[in-house]
Amino acid sequence: MFWSVTLYLLEGLMTTAKLFFLTLLFSLPLGLIFSFASRSKLHIIRWPMKTLIWIIRGTPLLLQLIVIYYGPGLLFGWDLLPRFSAALLAFVINYSCYFSEIYRGGIEGVPRGQQEAGEVLGMTKSQIFFKVTLLQVVKRIVPPMSNEIITLVKDTSLARVIAVYEIIFHAESYIKGAGLIWPLLYTAVFYLVFNGLLTLFFNWAEKKLSYFRV
Repeated sequence: MFWSVTLYLLEGLMTTAKLFFLTLLFSLPLGLIFSFASRSKLHIIRWPMKTLIWIIRGTPLLLQLIVIYYGPGLLFGWDLLPRFSAALLAFVINYSCYFSEIYRGGIEGVPRGQQEAGEVLGMTKSQIFFKVTLLQVVKRIVPPMSNEIITLVKDTSLARVIAVYEIIFHAESYIKGAGLIWPLLYTAVFYLVFNGLLTLFFNWAEKKLSYFRV
């Protein structure tokens, strides 16, 4: 029984991991784009971006999942998105907004004098960003970014609200079918191992970047 439950939960973990890694794949670069847009000198770009970030960060991810999955069908009569695609879209938008604020804080935390020094040396804006600013931004954002990424692991469980078959959805089936609660508690082991590996990775990353003082 134990091994059959473990194998079944591993199937759900594959969906959890897929949602996690795809969210990171899309939201990390998109968050950087969002941060640039929120710092734009053009009001027509900056204020809509700031408004979107404010809405997304100010409302529950659970609500966003429901709206993205059911909203187009109820409002416009469109076909519903596939459940996993709707969950992925909600997670990418949500975490892009959170990551954008982390990026923005990291960029604005770099002393202005270093950028001015790059200009004096004849460097272009792109050279200053990639060779001067970005290195320091990476160092600064690792701790807050690691917290958000670990939170993402746990937030993937919310996808079950639109019937995405992640690990907790699999575990809950034992409560309904066999009246067993221990498989649900057992999922904590999978989350702890997942987050433990991420914690080790981020600790290693911080040590690798420790040579760069800010």
